Amino acid sequence: MKNYTKEELEGIYLDRKMKLVEFMSNKKIDAAVFEDTEGRRNPAVRYFTGHPSDALYVIAVVEGKATDFLVPWDENLAKEKSVGVQIIPYNKYDRINTAAVAKILKSVKLKGNKKVELPPETPYPLFLKYVDSLSSEGWDVLCREKSTHDYVVEMRATKDEYEIECTKEAARVGDHIISEIERGIRENWLKKEMDVALLIESELRKFNCERTGFDTLAAGPARSWAIHAFPGYTDAPWPADGLSILDFGVVYEGYTSDTTLTVAKNLNEKQAELVELVEKAAKEALPLYKPNAKIRDAGAKADEVFAKAKKVMPHTLGHGIGLEIHEYPRVSPKQDEKALFKPGMIVTLEPGLYDPKLGGVRLENDVLITKDGNEVITHSKIIRI
Repeated sequence: MKNYTKEELEGIYLDRKMKLVEFMSNKKIDAAVFEDTEGRRNPAVRYFTGHPSDALYVIAVVEGKATDFLVPWDENLAKEKSVGVQIIPYNKYDRINTAAVAKILKSVKLKGNKKVELPPETPYPLFLKYVDSLSSEGWDVLCREKSTHDYVVEMRATKDEYEIECTKEAARVGDHIISEIERGIRENWLKKEMDVALLIESELRKFNCERTGFDTLAAGPARSWAIHAFPGYTDAPWPADGLSILDFGVVYEGYTSDTTLTVAKNLNEKQAELVELVEKAAKEALPLYKPNAKIRDAGAKADEVFAKAKKVMPHTLGHGIGLEIHEYPRVSPKQDEKALFKPGMIVTLEPGLYDPKLGGVRLENDVLITKDGNEVITHSKIIRI
């Protein structure tokens, strides 16, 4: 992982803000509010400020430039982690969101009728409180779809240099963990679902990763038929004769990997067929992960492979990853025809088949769309025993 200087990081974050300012200026939006609070987690706060969690982010457009504020719950953490933003402690406003936003926007010298957008998921009672706080100062409060917030979701789908580096580092750690897991299987010291889940937790901390990208899913043959096993892992044998699945991700500087491997041990003929079909679907769909290609075509190719064998995959072929485990775009035949892969997207490729009697198999890797094609940045696989 490259070591970025403070100046380089400030430039990266400023570039993101200026893209947002350009959009807001074109749409005649004067300010936008982003919330990362319990019940309404929005990774855009970290995307624009570097602060990991629990804060408000307010950005206003003043004479074509960004004037922005971070209102954190933890001021000390914000000073350590944030990049190029004014910090105003939440305590200053008695920890009341509406009071914080109202006073901040009052300090921004804008004249006439002004428009501010709230997150689309804002509860209606909270929206009314914002209206009460801001309308007297001449603000038109908007809370709607196809907003500034939706534009940010699209922005985040295409990663910049720093985001790609962070995701590749998460992928590198994930690959190391996969190697350790395979060693544990072959040396017979990984024996239960909880053993592999706890190994992941232990190993990722050794490489300065923050956490798992989601609750680890380790399912032995008795439970691998579920797309997402519930609970995520138990005291059951893993692996054992049949098909065992492991789905996990690790987070580095906010950015997650997402991989799934399957352990195939002493399979019968029908189980072996499932494995071969999944490997074939992954192989044939991968070349369609390329710039300016229709996203839906990759999903259709995997479905075609399974349909010829009279099988159906019960989930989409993939999804974007980043500050969230599931981001735009979804890789599916149902995706909008106009949706294209773009350089900088990092998208999973994860064909899978599941049968209550035979068990389940999934093979998932993370794919970076490049200018010339793609780069598979993780190296998950079928482990045959």
